[in-house]
Amino acid sequence: MDGLVPWRARTFLWQNRQHCLTLLTRGFRTLPENTSTPVLPESDAANGAPTGAPARADLRPENINDAVIRLAGNSQDGIQTAGAFLARLAGRSDHDVMTYMTIPSTISGGPSIFQVRMGTGEVLSAGDEADFLVAFYQHSYQDHIDFLKEGGVLLYDSDNVEPNLDDKRFVYVGVPITGLTVEALGGTAKDKGKNIFVLGLVSKIFNLDADKLKKLIAEKFAGKDESIVNTALMAFQAGYAYPVGKVLTHHYQFEKIERTGGRAQITMDGNQAIAYGLIAAGVRYGAGYPITPWSSIMEILRREFPKYGGIFVQAEDELGAVSLALGFSYSGYLAVTGSAGPGISLKAEAIGWASMAEIPLIICNIQRGGPSTGLPTNVEQSDLHQAIFGSHGDSPRVVLAASTVEDCFYIAIEAARIARKYSTPVFILSDTSLATRIEAFDEPDLSKLMIDPKPDLTPREGGFKPYDLERITQHIPPGTRILDGKYPLIGGLEHDEMGHPTGSPKLHMAMTAKRRNKLRKLAEEIPVPEVYGDQEGDTLLVGWGSTYGPIHDAVKMGREHGEKIGALHLRHVHPLPNGLEKIFAKFNRIVTVEMNDQGLYGFGQLATILRARYCEPKIQSVTKTDGLTFRVKEILQGVFPGEFVSARGYSPNRPVSGNGEQDVDLARAESITQGVG
Repeated sequence: MDGLVPWRARTFLWQNRQHCLTLLTRGFRTLPENTSTPVLPESDAANGAPTGAPARADLRPENINDAVIRLAGNSQDGIQTAGAFLARLAGRSDHDVMTYMTIPSTISGGPSIFQVRMGTGEVLSAGDEADFLVAFYQHSYQDHIDFLKEGGVLLYDSDNVEPNLDDKRFVYVGVPITGLTVEALGGTAKDKGKNIFVLGLVSKIFNLDADKLKKLIAEKFAGKDESIVNTALMAFQAGYAYPVGKVLTHHYQFEKIERTGGRAQITMDGNQAIAYGLIAAGVRYGAGYPITPWSSIMEILRREFPKYGGIFVQAEDELGAVSLALGFSYSGYLAVTGSAGPGISLKAEAIGWASMAEIPLIICNIQRGGPSTGLPTNVEQSDLHQAIFGSHGDSPRVVLAASTVEDCFYIAIEAARIARKYSTPVFILSDTSLATRIEAFDEPDLSKLMIDPKPDLTPREGGFKPYDLERITQHIPPGTRILDGKYPLIGGLEHDEMGHPTGSPKLHMAMTAKRRNKLRKLAEEIPVPEVYGDQEGDTLLVGWGSTYGPIHDAVKMGREHGEKIGALHLRHVHPLPNGLEKIFAKFNRIVTVEMNDQGLYGFGQLATILRARYCEPKIQSVTKTDGLTFRVKEILQGVFPGEFVSARGYSPNRPVSGNGEQDVDLARAESITQGVG
């Protein structure tokens, strides 16, 4: 085997050059089979290979709308770094972008992917199938070849991968990535730098802005030894300079739509967006304990809070972290704590104290697969009931759910507003998908959003009662002077209007109603979400959290196939906004789409809440717990069994029947290989 493809394979492809595959999907025409323009060495002709091939490929760029590029290898290869460069370049080039990644939960690493969908126009999901698959190893090829769409391009490391060239569904492009990287960087490089070499290669194929990418590389490694930056740039240049005309008949170029007015785009992942949203909302203090996938929020806040006069404390454990955060909030500065599901369980007692004492607090739960330590690096939406009901006693709290990376920023601001106004703990639910996903969005106008938090130490008149039964609780910061000298108490025991402990049955009932009714008041001001797609008809999809994009793409595809279908997405999950029942009445069935289990009674967690709230039997659910995000066709096959074929030909969950039993053959449950997405 030489650096391109085996001689016999090239001979076969040349003889069958007329049978080229062209696929028109989302404006991306995949490459025809690599048969019409290879450069055949003279030695091949001498050995009987066909001659007469064109001298070189036509490398004039072809415009495309968008493309799904999947990098498959091992986490040690820097797959995520290379993919993140592509995503951030898209943002700086005014393209839409969305990413998806899987990483192993073991410290030693293992199989991993990073998928980037970038292009012109609205990108709502990371894509069901890849147009372009880069396979670093044999297992990468075997695990992911079925995710490559028919007619798509497989770019593989010919030093490590031997594809089945008899499978004529795809275009095969072999490049000795490992050997060329070592050749470019020297023998000490070994496997280091392959990711950046591939980045250069992909950049050349898609006519990406090499100068911007080099700038991103320099920014990424700024502060490190200069040799590291130089090595990375050498690897990139080696990949970019590779003569792709020998193996591909086309170059591609994303269509450019000039932005008229508006603000510049920024790119970040969901955890970054939450962190900077909290800063914009005036949060300056917090405490936490490291756990995947929450930890990066904690690291950002620990670095950024001191710049604004605040501090973030890494506590000795989860209970210590939430208790510290409550102390900050008690002092008059709204604080934040956070974790994933296991850590939230450990914080539960103190969160209940916050409900009783009516202390404002923001709690971030970046969900992952559970229960227990579960699936630390996989996505799931199984903590909704924990967020709403996870406490002993009646412990009202607010639960918000971010839908996109951009929404992660604004949901943090909304959480701070509600916590301050209603003196209540507020949960922000995100998940592994949002936490690690990179998206581009318009830069927020911070001049209109930034809040400068200052405790109100104005002296209070006599008769101040923090737990006044006729008003929503508003505490005063410690040290505030009360003119009549009567200072209230704060604690976890049931109390009277001054905070003094009481065992009065009448007061306990009144205070329980007071804590409940302020959330009812909040529900009155929450706007009813807009319905996307058909405003009435057969099916309404209802979602929350990171399922936003796939659900909206499913509605778009369903309507193209003649279905009367709409979608509604909830940001305020508890309390629910008033008026949803009027929307539900316009559809024959309501189907929630959730990444959690159907449960004992056959319904997802949100569906269970909606059925309890509205007593509506037409509410059903499509659920799954494979640790992976929903694909568009997976949703459609679950909602319309038999009408849509999923990317893998099998949908693990179908809609529930009228009695709540799910129509699914559990014996066909799918086994997901680690690192496969």
